[in-house]
Amino acid sequence: MPARSQLLLSTVLLTLSATSWAAKRVDLDYQVRFLPETDQAEVSLVLNKAEAVRSLRFDLGDKGYYSDFKASGSWKQDEPGHGTWVPGNGKSSLSYRVRVSHPRGDGRFDARMTPDWALLRGDDLVPSARLDLANGTELVARLQFELPKGWKSVETGWPRIGKGRFRIDNPERLFDRPTGWILAGKLGSRRAKLGNTDVAVSAPVGEGMRRMDILTLLTFVWPHAQEVFPREPGKLLVVGANDPMWRGGLSAPNSFFMHAARPMVSENGTSSLVHELVHVLSRIKDTDRSDWISEGVAEYYAIELLYRAGGLSDDRHEAIRKQLRGWSRKVDNLRGEHASGAVTARAVLLLQDLDKELRLRTDGKHSMDDVARGLMRLDKASTKDFIEISESLLGGRSKVLDTPLLADPKGA
Repeated sequence: MPARSQLLLSTVLLTLSATSWAAKRVDLDYQVRFLPETDQAEVSLVLNKAEAVRSLRFDLGDKGYYSDFKASGSWKQDEPGHGTWVPGNGKSSLSYRVRVSHPRGDGRFDARMTPDWALLRGDDLVPSARLDLANGTELVARLQFELPKGWKSVETGWPRIGKGRFRIDNPERLFDRPTGWILAGKLGSRRAKLGNTDVAVSAPVGEGMRRMDILTLLTFVWPHAQEVFPREPGKLLVVGANDPMWRGGLSAPNSFFMHAARPMVSENGTSSLVHELVHVLSRIKDTDRSDWISEGVAEYYAIELLYRAGGLSDDRHEAIRKQLRGWSRKVDNLRGEHASGAVTARAVLLLQDLDKELRLRTDGKHSMDDVARGLMRLDKASTKDFIEISESLLGGRSKVLDTPLLADPKGA
């Protein structure tokens, strides 16, 4: 076949392939309406070509947050905590109500709705689900809010594509859910472009959130964070509110929460703000009773990034290390499902010692930064993974990591 004919045939085939693929894109629209008078949100999932979705099996949990299910096609709660939606053909929808406020049992909340605002995670608006999708089909997900009268705006960690409308696209998952923090109501926000990331700091009006303080500190540490964690999200949302919200920080892949009363830098020299930023940028997750890794790395860099940005002197840096030693003096093992504050402090000391060992034995070629970047490449990191990454950089056994601190007392 002549070259020109081959070129024409290839062009036609590519065009047909692109057209075929475009025809298999299915719109999934999430529609959310907040109902402050009942502390609920009304959520609808609307598919424009429902026959492409064979089923969605939702994990509804055991707390009774979800109710009033209505569906095109069929909906069946076949066992406690689970429900399955089998859409009909053509345009099909599933709607339900979900309670917004989540009390923690100590008078605090990690999600809350008032007459003037709502602060929650999208993970709770749309629970996780197992998606059975026709081959060659791609869902195109969007999120749309209908706000109560008097509520001014809504913020999420997803790109805005219109008023109260956002594009949801998570390449790591087949089922694009609107995960991450959501804040709606009478809000105040501050914004900046840091690197290639659009950063927004938002809180309800009157909650005492120091938006500019947060944005300023993020601006100082951002270049140093990017050197360690070469991942620039398109958007980052920082939200907060005052009591009775939980007095801490909680991160998601594209956003995090900080209690409005938390200091930017605590008296012991660490920063909950930078700690949560590290969680967002690194996305390091652990397994095999190794929570010390994700929490230890986040706290290590909560100190280290402040130091590299010039926010801590050498004397202060050493004073923090002394405080960590005092706080963790009774810790003899780091392994466990949930790292306590003392365990995290001892993990930081271990990472500081490992950083020194790496720099000395590799003549400055490697450091703890290289270990962190290696952990980022794993879906979940175990203590064994951590040791293997570190010793591959060292080119041999690590004296620092040869310690009972890392032995699993359960022998797992």
